[in-house]
Amino acid sequence: MGEELYPRLRALEQRLDYSFDDPSLLIRAMTHSSYGDGQRISPDNERLEFLGDRVLGLMTAAALYDYSTEAEGTLARRLNALVRKETCAKVARGICVGDALLLSSAEDRQGGREKTSILGNACEALLAAIYLDGGYEAAKRFYDTHWLPLLAEVVKKSAKDPKTELQERAMAANYGLPSYEIIKRSGPDHQPLFVIEVHVSGVGAASGTGKSKRDAERYAATHLLESWPT
Repeated sequence: MGEELYPRLRALEQRLDYSFDDPSLLIRAMTHSSYGDGQRISPDNERLEFLGDRVLGLMTAAALYDYSTEAEGTLARRLNALVRKETCAKVARGICVGDALLLSSAEDRQGGREKTSILGNACEALLAAIYLDGGYEAAKRFYDTHWLPLLAEVVKKSAKDPKTELQERAMAANYGLPSYEIIKRSGPDHQPLFVIEVHVSGVGAASGTGKSKRDAERYAATHLLESWPT
């Protein structure tokens, strides 16, 4: 394949309104680890995903700082909602990243082009590819186009503590009180990390990770609220 773009990758460039000076970066961003069925010699998108995750975090933190006057704890919850894989996959679906993915035939048959984890990772890799190819400003234009509308929605939501909101919503629906359970505790005593699961009968469960039990419970409640049936 070299650096010659497939037509579907050129089509993705058109949807992005961005033309790569180094087409190999776009190829790499769209290359899933399964591609080539073990015979591939070109790199996959995992290293780009690593970089894209950090670029996304920085841009989201800066945008939240500019767009919101909320306290640090609330900003952290907003950021978590905006950089999670589900949000990245939503952005990816909006620009039809799945159509441009380079997957193994087996992964393709198994619906890989619509898998949230694959799309979310590819979206982060794409952000990193644009950042490396065109610099911060090019990546920021991509971010502003596709994440700022989502950020505006998140900031408009109630700033109420998610545990309180989850409890009120569960009680209003006659589901009973949410229950929280520590799933895992790791790290040294001076720097623990908790994974906590919250369950609401009739709705389901979600987990959250935090440096304290309270933070982990808040993240778990936030995730369950995000998946609350409409």
